[in-house]
Amino acid sequence: MSKGTRCLALVFFLLGVAAPAVLAVADGLLPNGNFAQAPGKSQMSGAVVTGRYAIPCWEISGFVEYIQPGHKEGDMILAVPEGASAVRLGNDATIRQTISVIRQMHYSVSFMAARSCAQAEKLNISVGDEFGVLPVQTVYTSTGWDTYSWAFKSRHATVSLGIHNTGVEEDPACGPLIIAVAIKTLTPPHRPKGNMLRNGDFELGPYIFPSTPWGVLVPPILEDINSPLSGWMVMSDTKVVKYVDAPHHKVPQGARAVELVAGRECALLQEVPTVIGWSYRLSFSVGDAANGCSGSLAVEAYAARGTLKVPYESHGTGGSKPAVLEFTAIANATRVVFQSSNHLMKSDATLCGPVLDDVFLVRVRKPAARRRLRL
Repeated sequence: MSKGTRCLALVFFLLGVAAPAVLAVADGLLPNGNFAQAPGKSQMSGAVVTGRYAIPCWEISGFVEYIQPGHKEGDMILAVPEGASAVRLGNDATIRQTISVIRQMHYSVSFMAARSCAQAEKLNISVGDEFGVLPVQTVYTSTGWDTYSWAFKSRHATVSLGIHNTGVEEDPACGPLIIAVAIKTLTPPHRPKGNMLRNGDFELGPYIFPSTPWGVLVPPILEDINSPLSGWMVMSDTKVVKYVDAPHHKVPQGARAVELVAGRECALLQEVPTVIGWSYRLSFSVGDAANGCSGSLAVEAYAARGTLKVPYESHGTGGSKPAVLEFTAIANATRVVFQSSNHLMKSDATLCGPVLDDVFLVRVRKPAARRRLRL
């Protein structure tokens, strides 16, 4: 039985209104996560959804529209891909789904969203008391659709996942469009033998929709506890890093890597225990994702007082080179930080940057013992 069929079958009735059941989820689309199952015509007024449980498997509140390809808003056609369906979250609108998860497990949520007519659109995604406000005003693809990610730790076996438009516009319909919502279980980040960093190969990260060639945006996250990019933090006010995969990009090693698309406005970092006075070697690979990002790319690495700028001349066709930074620890914890040196754009005017992968940190040597002076 498909997820969609199961969703329709496992419903209960509350106060005479069909409400979605609590559904166990596996990695991939949530039940009706692509909104392929439409509301009934009796629960819509034009494009506006009027029934609280009208969209199968979802609960809604506020100004929510169900949008299909070719839908016009005044003189503007909303860019819903052919064959897809979308919900548009207008003023104070929320879509919510209750799902069954494993307690104390970490999960990452990925969703595809696009702006419509508001200028500073933001989405608040939440599970229980945990939430994150994700800015969606910067567009990173030529299609206008980006995939965003957010992570949480399940406190209970049943959780309510909500996506809420925080904006209030003069036009109540103005707000982001969403065409797909998926989830992925995040295994605890590991330190491979000899590597002091967790998830230095970036193999543990958010769900990437197989049909999308643009990767997943990892938003600012100031703690790595619930980061969708396991083990790593993203430091910025509004900008992101992009998580890319080998089926759609060239990555230096393995199946996943990170593209630093925001220049100096964003930093990727991880904090590791170190011993004051001991020497360490940080190695990593810098390249391009073969996505048309050509020009003078460069990654800057920082650790303790050590700095290194690694230039990479890109033709936008893929490739990478290794780099090494040696430093001496000056504290009991050291932040390993990576940034792109500059902003770059592809020919379609979308942001791009260097690819980072295969990050490895090892202890080189401890300081030589001081000899005692004999009297």
